[in-house]
Amino acid sequence: MTLEEVQKVVDEWINTTGVRYFNELTNTAILMEEVGEVARIMSRKYGEQSFKKSDEEVDLGDEMADVLFVLVCLANQTGIDLTEVLKKNLEKKSIRDADRHKNNEKLK
Repeated sequence: MTLEEVQKVVDEWINTTGVRYFNELTNTAILMEEVGEVARIMSRKYGEQSFKKSDEEVDLGDEMADVLFVLVCLANQTGIDLTEVLKKNLEKKSIRDADRHKNNEKLK
């Protein structure tokens, strides 16, 4: 699926199954909640924290999909074409960081 297709599929789902978009501030809060759930899994799976009994069945991919879904909702609501902004962002990073990471001693 392209990003354009993802945006269309999410919009269709919201307008049928979801009834309507939550407002932008609510979706921003939901995005933070979902990012926190990803962080919790990462700190337990790859960090020093141990899993709680209630965390043992979590699915990192599913939580990442939740983050993506809400981010796409916000893009749709605010008129952002994710394909275009990602292209521009990668161009910016390519110019800004052309030699930066190659010359970073910490990455060698």
